[in-house]
Amino acid sequence: MTPADPTPTNAPADGGPANGLVAALRASAPYVHAHRERTFVIHLPGEAAASPAFADLVYDIALLASLGVRLVIVFGARPQIDTALAQAGIASRFVDGVRVTDAAALACVKQAVGSLQMDLEALLSTSLASTPMGGARIATVSGNLVTARPVGIAGGIDHGHTGEVRRVDVASINAHLERGAIVLLSCIGYSPSGEIFNLYAEEVATATATALAADKFVVMHPGAALHERFADTPAELSPQAARDLLAPADAALESADRARLQAAIAACQAGVARAHLVSFDSDGALLRELYSRDGAGTMIAADNYDITRTATPEDLGGVLALIEPLAAAGVLVARSREQVELDIGRYIVMERDGLITACCALVPYPDEGVGELACVAVHPAYRGQDRAAQLLVEVERRARREGLARIFVLTTKTPHWFIEHGFAPADLDALPLAKRTLYNYQRNSAVLIKRLA
Repeated sequence: MTPADPTPTNAPADGGPANGLVAALRASAPYVHAHRERTFVIHLPGEAAASPAFADLVYDIALLASLGVRLVIVFGARPQIDTALAQAGIASRFVDGVRVTDAAALACVKQAVGSLQMDLEALLSTSLASTPMGGARIATVSGNLVTARPVGIAGGIDHGHTGEVRRVDVASINAHLERGAIVLLSCIGYSPSGEIFNLYAEEVATATATALAADKFVVMHPGAALHERFADTPAELSPQAARDLLAPADAALESADRARLQAAIAACQAGVARAHLVSFDSDGALLRELYSRDGAGTMIAADNYDITRTATPEDLGGVLALIEPLAAAGVLVARSREQVELDIGRYIVMERDGLITACCALVPYPDEGVGELACVAVHPAYRGQDRAAQLLVEVERRARREGLARIFVLTTKTPHWFIEHGFAPADLDALPLAKRTLYNYQRNSAVLIKRLA
């Protein structure tokens, strides 16, 4: 018995490009099915338009639509507005990070936003056979879908045409999505009195994702993935763990990164199940984040992405896929399908997006106050992530709950791993009588026992 990873039995013998393509398509298939007819809101900052990979990013977004995803793109235009202001000889004015938009600045805002929207629409209209959008026929829709109100006077400064989101026209957006169109929303909002307001794009995106009860909220950003920039930060964060990155106020997050992270957190707090921060500088990162199990960005999940739970009969195939290769290699004791099925309620599994990534079993001997930790196995793609250690913690918790004072393990391969985790070598006499009578002397497994505090 060992926490080592099983060896995949269905790996292709030829690792060439063709097999790689087939494997990638097969691996993405569950996500194609899961994402079809789902609503995703994507925040695209104005900085992305300056990236050499902007066209490829837009093509990837178009591919999402082709795969049946209902898409709302909220695009910012901060650098484009700055450029337009500079060309007009108008100084940018900010108060506490909020742009002051007077009548002259509003003209530059309209110019910058309109130009960027046309660029987006042009790229989404591409259908040449020589491009990734060959044969695509994608419709885009925009309009007065965001109602705004003025910021007014703040800190003694009249912010002019700078506004806040008042309402998102959910009914109209859903109607457009039902017809298969991509909805484009900018940082512009309109008031019932006919005024135009310059809005914070992150606020528009968050409000839209929340109002639509979006299935996913994707926030694009430059540079490396957020979790790669900070040591000991995992790729999947709870909202609280994400908030911890924002404190203290002088943390190494730049203001733009703070705004994006705050937007993602706010969406999750308002009911969006998952928010993804994805780099637009990394080729294909958006597709890898949404169509692969481990993604390419940093995810904030309101629910648990990795779930540890008791196995059910539906998990039988996943459990067998982990333990059978180890049994064939002689690492685990062979168990028949029927035996595992009968004992499935004793198994604990770790699940990620429907895949059983690790498993073990707790077999109690209540009369002697001891339990056996058996069948510890980890999927080969998830080694080095302490999943066996996490399972051990859960086993100990359940053993205590059942009134067991000790747990033991029989292993031929990794006694040191268990010793490092608090087990101590023991004699056969320390085993429960029923287990002693079944001990296989040919395997000569080491006996290790851990006392539970």
